[in-house]
Amino acid sequence: MSLLEVTGLRVEYRTAAGPLHALDGVDVRVEPGEVVAVVGESGSGKSTLAHAIIGLLPANGRVTAGSVLLGGEETTGLSEKALRLVRGRRAGLVPQDPTVSLNPVQRVGVQVGEALRVHGLADRRSAAVRAVELLERAGLPDPAVRARQYPHELSGGMRQRVLIAIAIAAEPALIIADEPTSALDATVQRRILDHLEGLVRGTGTGMLLVTHDLGVAADRADRLVVMSGGRVVETGRTADVLAGPRERYTRDLVSAAPGLHQVVRENPHRDVDTHAEPLVEVRDLVKEFRLPGGGTLRAVDGVSFDIAPGETLGLVGESGSGKSTTARLVLRMDDPTSGEVRFDGTDITGLRGKAWRELRRRAQLVYQNPYASLDPRFSVEEVVAEPLRAFKVGDARARRARAAELVDRVALPASVLDRRPVELSGGQRQRIAIARALALSPDLVVCDEPVSALDVSVQAQVLELLTELQADAGLTYLFISHDLAVVRSIAHRVGVMAQGRLVELAPTAQLFDAPQQDYTRELLAAIAGRRSRETV
Repeated sequence: MSLLEVTGLRVEYRTAAGPLHALDGVDVRVEPGEVVAVVGESGSGKSTLAHAIIGLLPANGRVTAGSVLLGGEETTGLSEKALRLVRGRRAGLVPQDPTVSLNPVQRVGVQVGEALRVHGLADRRSAAVRAVELLERAGLPDPAVRARQYPHELSGGMRQRVLIAIAIAAEPALIIADEPTSALDATVQRRILDHLEGLVRGTGTGMLLVTHDLGVAADRADRLVVMSGGRVVETGRTADVLAGPRERYTRDLVSAAPGLHQVVRENPHRDVDTHAEPLVEVRDLVKEFRLPGGGTLRAVDGVSFDIAPGETLGLVGESGSGKSTTARLVLRMDDPTSGEVRFDGTDITGLRGKAWRELRRRAQLVYQNPYASLDPRFSVEEVVAEPLRAFKVGDARARRARAAELVDRVALPASVLDRRPVELSGGQRQRIAIARALALSPDLVVCDEPVSALDVSVQAQVLELLTELQADAGLTYLFISHDLAVVRSIAHRVGVMAQGRLVELAPTAQLFDAPQQDYTRELLAAIAGRRSRETV
């Protein structure tokens, strides 16, 4: 008997514009001890499927047809009271965002113990003891200490392990993992997925892994279910689907996944003149922050590098490695404690007033989250033209023309100019953020995790756009990312940061083929999709 058998499932959402059909006749099954990955772009219906299985659809969503059998028992149509006995006991959920999913005012141990108490598996005292055991089983170091802490006192990887402890507390037969590692660094992601996989393989538990990262699915899943537009367009053994995808949509997903291919993008400006005067020179950069209890944290510790005109330098490392702080110092968005930053031959470390403002014209930033960085009150035209207004470039008509030119340059239709950011997809918003960064014709663009929140196909489009813009305009990029597969596809050289230090800096091919540092080798080993490449 299958642990999970979904047959002909249809789900619709009630909206002001009428019913939206999110799932259209979906069939999925999971066997004991099996990992089944559901992959597809945003809006494909994969998270709706996960939530429908355990009755967690939002208020405007409902199952209109089909069947969901958990251990042979039908769950569609169950009352909320009956569904509470299903959730956690028969199917455990590991949600995507622990920041949202964990109660910020309750200690971690209490939240894990609650999963036992609601199912009558422990009283208050025994739940506290069992919570520590579960945290240890979920891979948390010092579980007794962590149990007494609040979520904000833990790292992202630790919080995700807490969610795993909650999901496995009642020993469910099925674990539903909904994008469980999408916001985590590669090494933390690998450790979390290793642990989940160990739990599945060791206990016969089944796992439905929902992810937009085809590299993760390729490494971890026995079978793939590819979704698009609320339908299953292809399914089969993971190796078979990756080796010979039948559907065009699947082929596009596979070709767009950087973790599955060791490919460097073609670029007419690939060969950078390393003998030219550097556009950016960083020397012995140090940044310290004062801690609330006294003492200091050295976030950047003696970092030095150059960036040549027209070059892309990738900076990689785990969260807290200092890469984003380094980028802020290069842009003079923060002052270094010591060290020097030179831009086009000029020391900008202490720039003020007009000279600093002129620098801001020549160096621009593309943030990780375009939804947060674009003013929701503005139209796209106003967003793109804002830097021009701020620097009093041109009149209103000239600025409108420039905005239209830039929107066209990032391959968006002119019709988006009158729309607001909320009306655009994530990929479209990121293209608008890039257009805005180009408004003043900068020499340097700092890209801080610019594609980490995007689906693989949209990610590929944005990376291709950045490459084309560099070829056309000779742009120089400082590209910040925790995803080495992405950096490999776009950077000329890569710098690896750890604990504030630049531990390795080399041409991209050299660093990936012959890393010199153990830390770099550990990062490379954690790239999602590596397993599937090694078994081909």
